[in-house]
Parts: sequence; C-alpha cells; structure tokens
Amino acid sequence: MSNANLVNPFTWACIRAARTIIPEPKDRIPLTISTAIYPLLAFVPFTFMAYLVRRPDTYLARLLLLPLVITTALRGAFAYFWTDPRLNVYNWGGALASFVMIAKAIDWALVPEGRFKLGERQPGAMEEPAVAAKEAVPDAPGDASARRRPLGDWLPRGLEDALEVIFSLRGLGWDYGKDVYVPKQTRPIERSAYLRATLTSFLCNFLALDLIEATLKLVPGVGDVHGGTIFLPNLPPPQRYAVSTLIHFSTGCALLAGFGMVYDLCTLLAVGLLHHLPTSWPPVLDNPWVAQSLHEFWSRRWHQLLRQTFLVFGGWPGAAIAGDVGLVIGTFFASGMFHECTMYAMGREWDWRVPLFFVLQGFSVIGERVWRIVTGRRVDGWLGTLWVYIDIVVFGQPLVDSWHRRGLAGGMVIPPPISPARQLLFPTIRRLLHI
Repeated sequence: MSNANLVNPFTWACIRAARTIIPEPKDRIPLTISTAIYPLLAFVPFTFMAYLVRRPDTYLARLLLLPLVITTALRGAFAYFWTDPRLNVYNWGGALASFVMIAKAIDWALVPEGRFKLGERQPGAMEEPAVAAKEAVPDAPGDASARRRPLGDWLPRGLEDALEVIFSLRGLGWDYGKDVYVPKQTRPIERSAYLRATLTSFLCNFLALDLIEATLKLVPGVGDVHGGTIFLPNLPPPQRYAVSTLIHFSTGCALLAGFGMVYDLCTLLAVGLLHHLPTSWPPVLDNPWVAQSLHEFWSRRWHQLLRQTFLVFGGWPGAAIAGDVGLVIGTFFASGMFHECTMYAMGREWDWRVPLFFVLQGFSVIGERVWRIVTGRRVDGWLGTLWVYIDIVVFGQPLVDSWHRRGLAGGMVIPPPISPARQLLFPTIRRLLHI
C-alpha cells in the first residue's frame, strides 16, 4: 500500500473527527429550549479546571483535562446556533467567549504551580477576593464585609474560588495580571457615591449605544441582517468616503459604549449585590481618544480584558520564536485570528482583512519603537495623536467594512421594545417632520 493510500484515509478520518466538534454551518443544531443545555455543559469541565488551578499538586490532572475543555468549548460555540438572523451576532459572541475559555484553560493547564492571588504562598490559601489595589482599601468598618468571601453563605469555598479566577479577565490582584495597566479610578470610592456614579455611567452608555445602533440600522445595506458595505457604491467618491468614515467612527463609539455599559452592569452587580470593594473595579478604558501613540492606545488606553487571551494564543509563542518582536506580532496576530475565526459561528465566509489589520497594527507599534531608536524621540504630542487617528480611523475602515458586510450592524444588540431611540426618539422626529 502506498504512502498516499495510508495518508488519505488518516487525513479523512481527522477531518471527520474535527467536523464532529466544529461542523459545517449547514450541519449545525438550532438552539431551542431542549438543546440549550448542551452548550452550557462546556462550563462543567471548564469550572472544574478553574477549581484545580486554585489547588496545589493538580498539574497532571489539569493537563489531562485540557483536551476535554477545548473540545467541549468549541462544540458548544460552533455546533449550536440561533436561527433568527437578528440573533446571529450572539453566535459570534458565543464563539468569542469559547476562545476566551480555551485560552484560560491552556494557561491554567500549563502553569505547574497553579494561579496565585497576590500575597499567597500557595493557591487557594487566601479567602478574601483579589483586588486591584489593596493599599487603597480603607479600614473603615463598612469595608470589613468586603474583605470576606462575597458568596460565602451560598457557595462552597472551592466553587467561589473557581468562579473568581474565571471572571477575572484582566487578572487584577492575580499573579498573571501584576503587569497589566490599571486606569486611575475616576469615581468616588465611597460605596453609595460609587454606585450612583456607576449607575449614571451605565445609563449614559446604554442610551449612546442604543442611539448609534438604531441609527446604523437605517443605513441602506449596513443595517440589514445579511450585511452590506460601508462604502456605499451609489455615492460619488467624496461623499462615499465621508459616509464610510462616519459609519466607521460611529462603530468605534458603539464599541466603547458597549464595553462601558456591560462593565458598568457587572460593576453594579459586584459592588451592589456581592459587596465587592469599589477599588476592585477600576475603569475598563482610559480615554482612548487622547492616545499619543499606538503603543499607548493598545497597551494603556484600550481595554485589557483580552490581554491574557492574546498572549496565550500568540504573544508567548511568538516571543519564544522571535523575542520581543515575536511577542508583539504574535499578540496582534492572535487578536486578528480571534476576531476572524469566530465569524465562522455566524456562517460567514473568511475575510483576510481582519487579521491583516491587526498584524499591521503590530508592525506599526514596532515602527514606533524603531522611530525612537533612530531619532531618540518618542511618538507623542499632537502629531502622535494624528498618527493614531490615521492608523485607526483611515486604515481601520476595511476592518469595519468586513464586519458590516457580514451583518454585525444588522444584529439585535438592544431589543427594540426597550430601545428609547426606536420607541420614543425616532417616532417623535417622524411626527415633527411629518414623515
């Protein structure tokens, strides 16, 4: 028997095995009340892995558990889907979450000693929650309850510990997050005042996201569930690119409002219901509009929620291959692949423009370092800010066009029944204009 005859059946068997985990879009299973339990089962081995990483002498068990976590996370995200085209964006979101789970599981499996809270001598020794800045915690009596386990009356300590490491994306107060940039707190740290400020921020972000989403849905093609280009072909070039720039800019504002809204909601639940300390929930963004270099934009101003994910998938392997250059390019390459591969959950075709944009961002960041070496000057000031805007707003338009061509703007983010823009603002404008 020839080698070809040996390889082909083996290759075919591997493909069929892979398709049991990530089937073709036409073979996916619709999400219903009866099937919804199956994607959720992926959290069982994932949560057990989180429990193990907080326990000593579990290295081998975590290595053995890793394949199960990866396969269940992938199948849960890619084998089941929402059939309503308006909900296709949630298929994308589920795939994004699955890759975050996989990155966390890989990290947990490959650290022999487990993951530590800052100040621990062994994993699981500390009962109090990890916080971003313990030195900023006042010793007032009202804060004493926040030092204890927030769910200690309801959950076993091991499960609560596992949930804490699961939901810690930036790693604030953990060994893997000790080098992450933490924006300065902009809200009062007194609990009642902090909750009021957070609620105000949540409402503002909600209204901003709702207005932008509702407006984008009015753009021909772009607002359709099947998608359309931001470069409207029926317009002359000057107007076409003015419109595309406006759509691109609005999309960025929607992303910022969306991040802020979700983070504010999580903060309200954590501080208001679980009695977390306000200092353990610093801002998720640091005014990206004023960044004076791309390095500053991506490493400090933009959110760091997926930092660990990109380091696991690309940054650390890249550093092993090519040092600091490999670290930067690998991290941005992982970001591009993360954002693009998840599109498969929407049943959409591959678009090379998404990973290309992120890889070029990596080379631009390296270019800033080269500029500093050659000239002895940092990229900063108003010229640095202009450089950031050109790189993001101009060169980033193909990225946003790729997303909108595949229907992201047509997806339902804010349900219409609770949308102030669609229930109140737009009808009022139509009545005033007699439309």
